[in-house]
Amino acid sequence: MTLELRGVSRKVAGQDWIHPTDLTLSPGSMNVLLGPTLSGKTSLMRLMAGLDQPTAGRIFWQGQDVTGMPVQKRGVAMVYQQFINYPSMSVYENIASPLRLQRTSRAEIDARVRQTAEMMRLTPLLDRRPLELSGGQQQRTALARALVKGAGLVLLDEPLANLDYKLREELRAEIPRIFEASGAIFVYATTEAEEALLLGGNTATLWEGRVTQFGPTPQVYRAPVDATTARVFSDPPMNFQPVAVRGGMARLDGHDWPVALPDGSYRAGFRAAHLRLDPLPGAIPLKTRVDVTEFTGAETFLHLLHGEARLIALVPGVQRLERGAALTLWLDSTHVYLFGQDGRLACRAPYAAVA
Repeated sequence: MTLELRGVSRKVAGQDWIHPTDLTLSPGSMNVLLGPTLSGKTSLMRLMAGLDQPTAGRIFWQGQDVTGMPVQKRGVAMVYQQFINYPSMSVYENIASPLRLQRTSRAEIDARVRQTAEMMRLTPLLDRRPLELSGGQQQRTALARALVKGAGLVLLDEPLANLDYKLREELRAEIPRIFEASGAIFVYATTEAEEALLLGGNTATLWEGRVTQFGPTPQVYRAPVDATTARVFSDPPMNFQPVAVRGGMARLDGHDWPVALPDGSYRAGFRAAHLRLDPLPGAIPLKTRVDVTEFTGAETFLHLLHGEARLIALVPGVQRLERGAALTLWLDSTHVYLFGQDGRLACRAPYAAVA
């Protein structure tokens, strides 16, 4: 059950919604589409499902060209962030509804509904109606209806976005278990880098309709091929600062560290969590001024002014700092990526070498 996109693109009213894209999704894989709103995640999913047709390129499912095949004839299931259940039907009937449309036998319907309900932990709720369920239970019902079809391709378009934090954490932990049990190809769209890391599998980063990188999730996170991918796969967005390289040494704020790069101008990229409040031997001191502080409970986001640039740091604990206060932060050079003027990765952060 392999899904392959070969040079697939889509134009709408003369605008490029999806630039030419090549992707191969392997049988039994979890694949995350990660990008901001309007980056092309839903458009790409609709092409995979057959809801929209590509302007150019071909789509292959199990080696068969299905580019012009309508969605009804494909083995596809899709769940949206606005989960939809039939309010007048019980949970059992909601899950059974696609099988009844397929005119499956009554005995097989019962067996598959109960098997799927067990997998989704819905067995005690089969006689209830959706309005009698919590938000997480309703979303599990929608997921069960998608899975019961036995679809080889399951598309999840930000399925947890409208749930509260506790329910999101609960379902986020369950989805990899569900995925392993079903054996289908899963494609999961999200705007959150943390969610991609938690789900694992493979990640495709999207920016303005382009897939900038695709591969195993830890590898894409730790070894982004360009500054755009690094920005997409960092929450909050990666910090960038200009850096000059001379004689094999990179210089930032008057402090040097060795790099194997030709002389020239580069951009240093580093994530918010790699800025520290306490000095570290060999670390680069960055002199900043506090602009805004945001508490998240066990951590604090610091929005900082560094000359004309803005930086974001994520530091442990509750840090009560006055706006405008001078603050020195410490940056470990082993967590710094260097990007060329074309935006491509020129030097990987040493800590990422094992990715």
